[in-house]
Amino acid sequence: MNDSRKWWILSVTSLGSLLSALNFSTLIIALPDLLKGLEASLLQAMWVMLSYMVAQTVMVLMAGSLADRFGRKRIYIGGMLLFTVVSLIAGFAGNAPLLIVLRILQGIGGAMIMANSTAIVADAFPREELGRALGVNIMVVAVGQIIGPVLGGWLTESFGWEWTFWFNVPFGLIGVIWGMKVLGLKDDKLAAPKTGGLDRGGAVTYVLSITGLLIALTWGPIQSWTSPVVWISGLVFVILFPAFLRCEKRHPNALLHLPLFANRVFSFGIISATLNALARMGIMFMLIFYFQGALEKDALVAGIMTIPLAAGMLVVSPLAGYLGDKYGETMPATLGLFLNIFGMAGLALDTELSTPFWHLALYMTIISVGAGLFNSPNSSSIMNAAGPKYRGEASGIRSLTTNMGMMLSIAFSMPIVTHSIPHEAMLAIFSGTQVGMDDKSSLHGFITGLHGVFWFMAALMAIATVMSYLRSHRGSRAASGATLPHK
Repeated sequence: MNDSRKWWILSVTSLGSLLSALNFSTLIIALPDLLKGLEASLLQAMWVMLSYMVAQTVMVLMAGSLADRFGRKRIYIGGMLLFTVVSLIAGFAGNAPLLIVLRILQGIGGAMIMANSTAIVADAFPREELGRALGVNIMVVAVGQIIGPVLGGWLTESFGWEWTFWFNVPFGLIGVIWGMKVLGLKDDKLAAPKTGGLDRGGAVTYVLSITGLLIALTWGPIQSWTSPVVWISGLVFVILFPAFLRCEKRHPNALLHLPLFANRVFSFGIISATLNALARMGIMFMLIFYFQGALEKDALVAGIMTIPLAAGMLVVSPLAGYLGDKYGETMPATLGLFLNIFGMAGLALDTELSTPFWHLALYMTIISVGAGLFNSPNSSSIMNAAGPKYRGEASGIRSLTTNMGMMLSIAFSMPIVTHSIPHEAMLAIFSGTQVGMDDKSSLHGFITGLHGVFWFMAALMAIATVMSYLRSHRGSRAASGATLPHK
């Protein structure tokens, strides 16, 4: 490929990554104003946040798999267009239920972008440069996480919560036009179905089962684990997910190409990424509660105080990609996870009400440097292991499992918080409508629970470190170059 064109392609996917990162970090700052403007309940405000993540997680595998059949560029640009149009409409929403529906549609657009971004970059760059290119994408995500809280606070205070959606529109239009110019709409159908048609049975059982799982994981910690919604949703998953796997084994054009998981590099990379996402999001959730609840900071200040969790990624991600391209992906990825253990253990040992902020910033920076070292080499390893034919699906699987890890972090973290904080207070603190805790006697229990979460996340990082190392323990070149089995 023309050397300059591949960098133009990277600029398209980087813009999509930036919008995705800003979408979360700006809206969480705007939640208190959104709640007042729409006269929404605390639960509705929470679902405005979570509905996007649930929809994106459910649809990302389908978006990647369909893109392998019908063209990654078309799906990517279509996702950017859907995300932009829905962002425009969302700013005019007059009530919370309508906004939740629009956020679901926005999540579907986000899934179409997310599932294909990494695959498009992997198509454009040769194997020996892929880590560096993905490092740039991850660096852009870090930029979004850093500027998001400040941007969200400024937009909300100066113009209103609606502008946390409307600011997406001009950038989204630029992304669509720029994408059509650079990528075009012509695309190879790398895995076009020849017989048997689309995997409709797999698609239906997948959507229903994963939706059931995600509703159970989010409804339980936020509302009640004893709710019939949790048990019914969990039962739907338990019944339909095995049916989905049976469909995938039998269908000639399966939505999920199960032999991908027979590749050691691919499967261990996916597991490592999932555990990293679970731990990282769990740390972020708990720090938000710590800053807003225990230290009585408002949402904007709390968001700014979590900036060190992204700052290291900004600096290290391109370097990590370069190291992975030159010396192999296993070394920097495993080193990054190993560093995370120390950062999370530091938080577990040293987080008290009187801890100086620079201590916490140091531990968060260690975690963000570890994430920067891990993410781009690990993503490069997964894409190279999948090969050109299944890159869209592989990118979708990676996004699905990392999003699932983030959702699991809610299920793990929220019970620790609600054990020492009343349920309504927990929702109010997380949505930014309450600063501090009315019952100061609960602070000791909260800090103890905080330490428990940090230790648990450090243990997960130890497991992820071992999995990352083992991916190529029997010979990096042989493992990464293994041919995928075919049906």
